[in-house]
Amino acid sequence: MPFDSRPLAIFLMGPTASGKTALACELSERFPLELVSVDSALVYRGMDIGTAKPDAATLARYPHDLIDIRDPAQPYSAADFREDAIAAMHRIGARGKVPLLVGGTGLYFRALQQGLSDLPEADPELRGRLSEEAQRIGWLAMHARLARLDPQAAARIGSNDAQRLQRALEVIELTGRPLSELQQAASISFPWRVLKLALLPEHRSTLHERIAQRFDAMLAAGFLDEVRTLRARGDLHPDLPSMRAVGYRQALEHLGGATDTAEFRDRGIFATRQLAKRQITWLRSDVGAKLIDPDRPDVLKRASLALDLFIDRAH
Repeated sequence: MPFDSRPLAIFLMGPTASGKTALACELSERFPLELVSVDSALVYRGMDIGTAKPDAATLARYPHDLIDIRDPAQPYSAADFREDAIAAMHRIGARGKVPLLVGGTGLYFRALQQGLSDLPEADPELRGRLSEEAQRIGWLAMHARLARLDPQAAARIGSNDAQRLQRALEVIELTGRPLSELQQAASISFPWRVLKLALLPEHRSTLHERIAQRFDAMLAAGFLDEVRTLRARGDLHPDLPSMRAVGYRQALEHLGGATDTAEFRDRGIFATRQLAKRQITWLRSDVGAKLIDPDRPDVLKRASLALDLFIDRAH
């Protein structure tokens, strides 16, 4: 087998509240690593509490690329992330370090390693028509339509995932081709050799408890005040990617009078658990990832051993 001379990179993946940030910081104490955030919410400034963003002291000691790089009014796409992440990885390599990409946004990890298909730009008029149609017949019927036109995409997109459903149907109307077909054409050669570590709890109930505890801690830390400040700006509407982030969407509904405090808490925790479920499903499908239970006491030891072997084999 020929020697693989590509530079090294590490992906540290896992569902929300699985301890990714803490492990990444510990690993950077032991290995020549620099951290890159792979999180679609941490890119936004002023969204600190509800995103569980590492605090200022942590970021001062363990700097992360791609945190606080956008205003919440600015959309940020997987294509933006891929461009920014590759630039950050090159900078880290030039300093003689190994990039460790840490986060839970599966779309970003996929876009980075596999590339992005040449999809059409969003069409506001078509999107408006699809939204009106969904209001009339419901997203379940829209999902059934997608299942007829693109069964592969429909199997991957939930019937209540309005944003992705709309995009898949939009792409079909704009191109006449299924979204899944266009995405498969995007395969590229990734110029790094990657070790994938996935924090995957053996017991889902433990993760659910941590999610609830963390949400309550966010509330105690002033999460609703954070969202009130964002809401008071006047330029952040609910359809922006930043405001669709888990927790923020439920907080905006609550502050708008749609739910009482108890219902808001329940909805926020439920939405976070659903996010974790989707992340776990994605992680289980990644056959190349080394699975580590974050609730075991030897999690740092097991991750360190994997890194030792990976780095040793590169020399």
